[in-house]
Amino acid sequence: MWQYVARKILYNIPVYLGILAVVMFALRVNDPIWIRLGKHATQEQHDKLREALGLDAPWYDQYADLLTTLDLPKQSWDKPGRTVGDELAQAVWPSVWIALPSLLLTTLISLATATLATFRRGRSLDRWLMAGAVVGMSVSYVVYIILGQYFGAFRLNQWLGASLFAIQGYDTGRSFWWVHFCLLPVLINAIVAVGYDTRFYRAVIVEEATRDHVRTARAKGLSEPKVMLKHVLRNAMISVISYVMIALPFVVAGEILVEVYFNIPGMGRALITAILGKDFPVVQGFTAVFAAIFILTNILTDVLYALVDPRVRLS
Repeated sequence: MWQYVARKILYNIPVYLGILAVVMFALRVNDPIWIRLGKHATQEQHDKLREALGLDAPWYDQYADLLTTLDLPKQSWDKPGRTVGDELAQAVWPSVWIALPSLLLTTLISLATATLATFRRGRSLDRWLMAGAVVGMSVSYVVYIILGQYFGAFRLNQWLGASLFAIQGYDTGRSFWWVHFCLLPVLINAIVAVGYDTRFYRAVIVEEATRDHVRTARAKGLSEPKVMLKHVLRNAMISVISYVMIALPFVVAGEILVEVYFNIPGMGRALITAILGKDFPVVQGFTAVFAAIFILTNILTDVLYALVDPRVRLS
């Protein structure tokens, strides 16, 4: 297995280098110096700042510098005195405390709902659950956020006479800080994603439920719950793992909308702020980390396939 992992890492090194090169060149399509200085700046001021930021060096020197440091030790252009590593260390935990519980909660609810719908396939319960999933998918993410802030935080806090959920902000120094700042965004993320995930998982489970070995298990007299748990869900785990692992890098990168609307200093919000501010070191450093997460997640997915299904061999 370790030989397979090492080989996959070696195969993905050119992909990783290509991602960094594309990001570096894309950032330099337009000169950020004039944007930072304003339209009344002189050419001398432009050249001086360009040299100070290291943008006067040849592209291959800038690329080599990016590869050797991944820009983590570099100073942020918009936040003097703070390095890219400082920004990443500050942003990663708010994203983790929201994204991973959201993914876990969504997966558990979606799998349970999809299994129940498959168990009652073709009946009224199945139709109502799928109709609810479609309705949930049809509502915009922003609508859920606004309704959640108004009814789940503002109105609920008024009714309780206490500040249970925060409309905005993030402070780990407060008592029960995760419930106060993170629970509402987690619930909103779960509500948004449950409709999509339930429909996908139901399709996977229905496909597994119609296979020959499942019909054989039923013919042997096994109860329907045992058939669903032991024969259907177990074989559906490959698709479930694939779906979850595809979503994992996105949730680790941060839920941009929820972080922006709830004023949570996570990775997604930090990256958007850096892109808008033309903060090249932060954008390049965060992109390097995100690209590594994507590649490692793909490798981990293959390893989990082999652990879950003995028929899969890493070769």
